[in-house]
Amino acid sequence: MALTLLGLSGALTHDPSAALYIDGKLVAAAEEERFVRDKHAKNRMPYEAAKFCLEFAGIRPADVDAVAIPFAPISLAEGARWHYARRYWYAPERALDAILTGNRRFFRYRKRIEWCLLQLGFDLKKTEIVPVEHHLAHASSAYHCSGFTEKTAILGIDGKGEYATTFFGYGENGRIHKIKEFYDPDSLGGLYGALTEYLGFEMLDGEYKVMGMAPYGDPQRYDFSRLAKFENGELTVNTDYANVIGFRRYKEQGKGYYFSPKLIEWLGPRRAGDSADDPYIHYAASMQKLFEDLSLQMIEHYLGDILRETGRLAFSGGGALNVKLNQKIIARPDVRELFVQPASGDAGTAVGAAGYVSVQRGVPIEKMAHVFLGPAYSNEDVVAACARHPARPQWRRLRAVPQEIAALLVAGNPVAWFQGRMEFGPRALGGRSILGCPSVAGVADRINAQIKFRERWRPFCPSMLDSVGPQMLGSDHPAPFMTFTFKVADGWQERVPEVVHEDGTSRAQVLQREYNPRYYDLMVELEKLTGNGVVLNTSLNRRGEAMICSPTDALNMFFGSDLEYLVMEDVLVVKADVAADALAPAAA
Repeated sequence: MALTLLGLSGALTHDPSAALYIDGKLVAAAEEERFVRDKHAKNRMPYEAAKFCLEFAGIRPADVDAVAIPFAPISLAEGARWHYARRYWYAPERALDAILTGNRRFFRYRKRIEWCLLQLGFDLKKTEIVPVEHHLAHASSAYHCSGFTEKTAILGIDGKGEYATTFFGYGENGRIHKIKEFYDPDSLGGLYGALTEYLGFEMLDGEYKVMGMAPYGDPQRYDFSRLAKFENGELTVNTDYANVIGFRRYKEQGKGYYFSPKLIEWLGPRRAGDSADDPYIHYAASMQKLFEDLSLQMIEHYLGDILRETGRLAFSGGGALNVKLNQKIIARPDVRELFVQPASGDAGTAVGAAGYVSVQRGVPIEKMAHVFLGPAYSNEDVVAACARHPARPQWRRLRAVPQEIAALLVAGNPVAWFQGRMEFGPRALGGRSILGCPSVAGVADRINAQIKFRERWRPFCPSMLDSVGPQMLGSDHPAPFMTFTFKVADGWQERVPEVVHEDGTSRAQVLQREYNPRYYDLMVELEKLTGNGVVLNTSLNRRGEAMICSPTDALNMFFGSDLEYLVMEDVLVVKADVAADALAPAAA
């Protein structure tokens, strides 16, 4: 009998997702936001995502052996709830709540999961729900998906789960061993999130923007060391300034933030608008430096010996999406390989929880070699979507997609690229992307201003052939998921300037052909035309929107932007003003 496990996340009221393992193979995984068109899908359960997973695999609810959830009750005998109560002494009602009814959130979440399962057709009397501690789910999503067979150091950094905020451990022979956890409010991820809010962005979404802003500033200009320290093996965040609750929160127009008025007194008013200016660029740089410095100190303290023994590190949690930190980790001489779970945020805990239960039940899970785990659509689906769409799209079938799209890119046109199964996780990796030719001056600004409608200083990333990666990045470290930045080698900055950030780095995806042959072949064609097997790649969405899932979503976005070309499978859709040339069949 096959072991069939469904993982469902959404415990923390954001980023609900579903993942389905059958006999250790990750068959399908998707985020709810993509189906309901609501970024982060806050306060929802992963109903549509789970429905997709089951339908894709052709199984019924009765075929599922267990449902794994990445949230678990925490015993009063452990230190977590007491730590929370002690550190939040200034909010006595919260402190008492942690001690007296500290698992209330778990029971509320479980009830919502049960409701979701009922809607999906599960019989709750016959459905086993298996809770997995949140940080253990993160750890599993990193270690068990890494494919590492040797002893492996495991790191988890995020805002918080039940109470834990940071996880140090190691994996050996498939088992995860916990070394140390830190608890709320002592959270580096939470501190970074609080400063993200101060810098004028949304927590959960704006951390990338702070990281993108940081290279424009001077991290030495302001000393942020008062915000947190790591001493004698303990992380302490200064709750006079950040990770605050209750009356200590700074409030503006009725909204409370995770920092205090004292932070405003120190640094001045919150940033507003889209400009990256003084002093805020320096604050971003200082926050990024503090995050890197403390993370590296903690890694050395708790995982240094294991790294020197094995050279392998698996990393997950929202903090693992900080690609600048990852660049510093790879630079450690004792790190031979770093695996970062591509869906390191809470969406990835659906994979981690289900994977953890699979291993516990004696079925190891396979290495996560790609993230093309969502829905795919046929040419017939695409044509039907065009026929239904009120904009009456003009389209034609392409005979040679890589060649014809490469020619459009080299002519300076951004192209929306919709191919195969949708990616799982926050990165567009060649399934749902907007592409540009990185040697065409100004294409990044054009995509920012006319299509993405986002801040002008945010960087764009390159996808590249595996033959190009070592030359351009000066490294042969695997980079399939855009989870690391690399210093761009001399000569390449001038060749592909549109994908090199302010500090001379690129957050790169290095492709292997077997996982996305059409995308790979597009870059082969670009190399023939320009000498560079590299493409500018950003997610197929507009600012503030979830990444595109279906052809109808893609058409809605296309007609709501200044994009002129959209290719979905073999179908090229164009705007009316370019239709005459673009719709003429290419020469044989």
